[in-house]
Amino acid sequence: MFIELHIIQNFAPSNLNRDDTGNPKEAEFGGVRRARISSQAIKRAIRTEPIFTKATQVEPGVRTRLLARKLTEKLVNAGKPEEEARMVALAFAEAFSGKMDKDRTSVLIYLSPEEIQQMAQTLLDHWDEVLEAVQKLDEKKPDLKHTPLPNLVKDFLKQTRNRTSAPDIALFGRMLADKPELNLDAASQVAHALSTHRVNMEIDFFTAVDDLQREEETGAGMMGVTGYNSATYYRYARIDWNQLVENLDGNKDLARRTVEGFLLAALRAIPTGKQNSFAAQNPPSFALAVTRTDGMSWNLVNAFEKPVRPARDGGYVEPSVQALDAYWQRLVQFYGDEEATPHALNVDGVELNTLADAQQPNVQAWIESILNVLPSA
Repeated sequence: MFIELHIIQNFAPSNLNRDDTGNPKEAEFGGVRRARISSQAIKRAIRTEPIFTKATQVEPGVRTRLLARKLTEKLVNAGKPEEEARMVALAFAEAFSGKMDKDRTSVLIYLSPEEIQQMAQTLLDHWDEVLEAVQKLDEKKPDLKHTPLPNLVKDFLKQTRNRTSAPDIALFGRMLADKPELNLDAASQVAHALSTHRVNMEIDFFTAVDDLQREEETGAGMMGVTGYNSATYYRYARIDWNQLVENLDGNKDLARRTVEGFLLAALRAIPTGKQNSFAAQNPPSFALAVTRTDGMSWNLVNAFEKPVRPARDGGYVEPSVQALDAYWQRLVQFYGDEEATPHALNVDGVELNTLADAQQPNVQAWIESILNVLPSA
């Protein structure tokens, strides 16, 4: 089973996701420039959105290079001397990641809180032998091969292979080149959000006043420019239910809560780029979830391959929703919809055709209609 999510969301002037020049990301699609928000920015906004943790009832994973610091903290809390705890934690982090940059792993490592606790408990269970071996290491050229650490790492990887306790890791997967045993296939796919219409970036010229500047002096304290745009975006994501259950070690109840958390967070999560300057806190205008039993996926972005034009009285939201509805109708007429069940959330009350009967009155009813289709726990 698969759950697809299609969202139409209009943002006020903003710079939610910047490129290397500090300007809003963009892409060419349908022969014109579009505003873009990267899938990475969207996924981070979802997994850090508080409603995700509330719905799943499980703390999300941690992506960090500071594994040794976190392990040191847990070992100290367990009563171990701080210097010894730091020494053992650094050695374990190196044995685990393969490379270290001072007290940091060379790459980001994505772990659940339970997995980090499991690491700390492993070290506590073998404390005396690990500490003795680590104290004998040459600080300039430590060789971990003759310590218990490599075997402890192998045991940990065997216990966590192909599963996790963190809903966000189960959804978005993880990859560590030096430790392929830790890799986990993502149960979700998230597309870059694209504007449904042509977008040109604009430039804001701004100045700041020096509050202590004397009256006889003129001019601004500083000047600068920042890029921004305003756009109506189409967002797409897909969850593989079977892969999600497998990643969560068969826990269907947690998988259902993860789907609920993902859907709720997707509606609320907004990238944080320059929000203090623009405050573009704009919720979606339309959301379509599709539950399907087959493996055929429909990313509906081609509804906007021909850029949407503003409605007669202005605005891109209404024509974007109607274009999505019309495109869905064409696909259903051609391919059929025996395996697909649509669930629509029409916030602005845009007049719909094919999807009119799929509308739900509010978010809670929308969520329940989706969860009721999923296999029971």
